[in-house]
Amino acid sequence: MSIIDFIIVAAYLLLSISIALVYSKRARTNTHAFFLSGRNLPWWIAGTAMVATTFAADTPLAVTELVRSGGIPGNWLWWNMVAANIVTVFFFARLWRRAGITTDIEFIELRYSGNAASFLRGFKAVYLGLFANCIIMGWVNVALAQILSHLCGISLSHVFFIVIAIMIFVGMYAAVGGLWAVAITDFVQFIIAMSGCIVLSFVVTSHPSMNGIEGLITQLPAQALSFIPFGDSASIPLAAFLLYIGVQWWACWYPGAEPGGGGYVAQRMMSSKDETHSLKATLWFTIAHFALRPWPWIIVALATIVLYPAVPADQSKATYIFAIRDFLPAGLKGLLVAAFLAAYMSTISTHLNWGSSYLVNDLYRRFVAPQKSERHYVVIAQVCTIALVIISSALIFIIDSISGAWAFIIECGAGIGPVLMLRWYWWRINAWSEITAMVAPIPAVIVSRFVLGVTFPYNLAIIVPFTTICWLAVTFVTRPADTHTLQSFYTTARPEFGFTPLRKAMQHPTHYTLLWMRVAQTLLGIIATYSLLFGIGALILHKDYAYTYISVFVVSFAVIVYLLGKEKYSTVSI
Repeated sequence: MSIIDFIIVAAYLLLSISIALVYSKRARTNTHAFFLSGRNLPWWIAGTAMVATTFAADTPLAVTELVRSGGIPGNWLWWNMVAANIVTVFFFARLWRRAGITTDIEFIELRYSGNAASFLRGFKAVYLGLFANCIIMGWVNVALAQILSHLCGISLSHVFFIVIAIMIFVGMYAAVGGLWAVAITDFVQFIIAMSGCIVLSFVVTSHPSMNGIEGLITQLPAQALSFIPFGDSASIPLAAFLLYIGVQWWACWYPGAEPGGGGYVAQRMMSSKDETHSLKATLWFTIAHFALRPWPWIIVALATIVLYPAVPADQSKATYIFAIRDFLPAGLKGLLVAAFLAAYMSTISTHLNWGSSYLVNDLYRRFVAPQKSERHYVVIAQVCTIALVIISSALIFIIDSISGAWAFIIECGAGIGPVLMLRWYWWRINAWSEITAMVAPIPAVIVSRFVLGVTFPYNLAIIVPFTTICWLAVTFVTRPADTHTLQSFYTTARPEFGFTPLRKAMQHPTHYTLLWMRVAQTLLGIIATYSLLFGIGALILHKDYAYTYISVFVVSFAVIVYLLGKEKYSTVSI
């Protein structure tokens, strides 16, 4: 890297801290301002912040690894999650905003009752806010360290300390500016990160060894360029593809793609101005996340197959970094480093704010000091943010690989998806249902992997049925939440269908017309997102059917807008 590269990076860091200082006064007001930006985010900021958070420093590397091993169809490991996100858009986005809670874990005691609910809330606050959160930030730190090590020619052990310094910087602006600063910087960081990745894809494909997209296409096997795997020449097995699209999307928990919404996605929905902004934010997130964002990464990943054919499989993800190092001139290299820093910082800042919201709202405020002032809780939130920085920074010396992390997390959350969705509509679900669905996958993963020798994604056929049987059995042998809790939840969240006993007792109608409209919107949303994803890819790769996909997207999206307009004239009150 040259001096101009370092100047570009320094300018970007100065911009980030300036945004935090601008919004610092708002963040100090109360915990709603610190964790939820006063519930006043417009949809385009909230949605873009979701996209930026899921674009971490490790994401282009992981996509490169998937493409080099399975071609474009390798991305079905995460493309299958479109359906889960679209279901969240039309069935749950309004409910999250309507619930009036600070975190998605607070939902537990809004919906469930008794000691089991209290235990589950406290456990998830520690498990997700501290342990899982720090592990995720730890492997994102490792990814950034690998990137900087390759680009700057510094040993990994020395780069670790640079990454820790950057994380302390991120922790400072997250602690000072709260969610307003995090969301606004996410918006700016997403623009920078995507601009850098687009530039890299143009530069790499313009290299004489590539001779443009057409030249790249001629040097790759046909199965690597297909969107859906077909036949014996498919780059991923048909059984794996069917498990991705038939089981994983509805059954498995994964950060940013939780069935029914959750985590930082729920946080952004609850931070939106109103229910309409919550829905629009989540719809924009889904379209941008799946259809707009991945193609610059995929094109570079395909190019690395040609440029670095001899790189061993365990180093395949690093070829994305090699492309930056070997093909970008001074200035543009600094832009890409700033882009990766933007991707890294948007993820880390969100995880710091989101994790501290669990530790403060669902642990400290709920169980330790329930009667303190709002200013006190904001100070504790800032302390928790710094504590998370310290813990996750220490993990950088322990975590030595990011390979397989996606698959492992999906396995450990296999089978909980139906509970997370049905708890909004089925009165019989209780805290023990959710606890069982969290615990049951663990022995199933151990047996399937180490006893039966079945690995991901094939072991989903074992884990999901086992988990489902366990939580259903527990649901029917334990009592539901008490009547007062169920009534309070029902009148607060106002689900338009489900909760049949309460609905009948209170003489509230079930809005079947609205139900079928939501089903239609969901199916159209899935069609629209995949059509735009494949349409953009087909345009880039010069496929004949590109405009067919684009036309299907336009028609599907237009019908969605029409149906949303019709909802305004439907009776949705209870």
